Amino acid sequence: MPESKNPQDLKFGIWFPPLPSWPVLRERTRQVEQLGFESIWMVDHYVNPYDCDCPWMDGWSLLAAMAGCTERVRVGTLVTNIIYRLPAVIAKQALTVDHISGGRLTLGIGVGFPRDLSHPMTGVDPWPNAERVSRFEEIVTIVDQMLRSPVTTYTGQYYKVTEATMLPPPIQQPRPPLLIAAEGRRMLKIAASFADNWNCISNFQYSSDESLQHIHDNNQRLTELAIELGRDPNSITRSFCVGWTNDQPFESLGAFQDFIGRYAEAGIQQFMLGYWEDTDGPPTSPMTHINNLAMLERIAQLVIQS
Repeated sequence: MPESKNPQDLKFGIWFPPLPSWPVLRERTRQVEQLGFESIWMVDHYVNPYDCDCPWMDGWSLLAAMAGCTERVRVGTLVTNIIYRLPAVIAKQALTVDHISGGRLTLGIGVGFPRDLSHPMTGVDPWPNAERVSRFEEIVTIVDQMLRSPVTTYTGQYYKVTEATMLPPPIQQPRPPLLIAAEGRRMLKIAASFADNWNCISNFQYSSDESLQHIHDNNQRLTELAIELGRDPNSITRSFCVGWTNDQPFESLGAFQDFIGRYAEAGIQQFMLGYWEDTDGPPTSPMTHINNLAMLERIAQLVIQS
């Protein structure tokens, strides 16, 4: 497992749900960049999974717009929904945003879940869990090959591409970094095979200590699998999407420092923090998040400008 980092070595990004109007989101995107955060991330669901009646825009379209209105900050999906996108489409979207951003894209991708409303709303029947992971592995294999090669042919059980052309090549070589959200041995093995960045979350069913142990254990499993596959485990960044625990990390700066310190000791190197305001409309989820600009500025001063 990678050694824990000093606070100044950790990376901090902000993720947005596609809730407010584009002018509001554009302003927040620019504020995040100006405050010095390392990355900006966009959710990718067809509708809000907690409230399908609230306004909700397309994640990849917004990500392209965010890339176009920033200059320095990295941009990425957290994470791309595979339910209603073919792998060749994902690869082409990634190629395009890599160029729009001038080489600042991280392609985040995840397996989704059977109860996702994206299934019925887009006409895709839910997949059994084993099939879902098998589909995911084929998608990642195709996307990886297409972003590395001008022409790709691949035939799998669920997906295939025939002489799929990718021109121009991506700016980032050999391809844009790939972030894979994963837990469970099969998914962690896929991450160990392909990921430049492993992303994890926890679960509200765990206590604070159980959550920390869960992340620590999965982190160790990823390291072991990477070694088995002949990869240097230190080549995989370990990132954590904050909010799916029973902690209150945004209650105070002290609580935030304590939370970050504990997860850094467990091997986490990059933290993604949610940001939306109470005035944006109905709650998007039960997750803890940054809910005003003043809090965002205080955290930036603490973790970036100190």
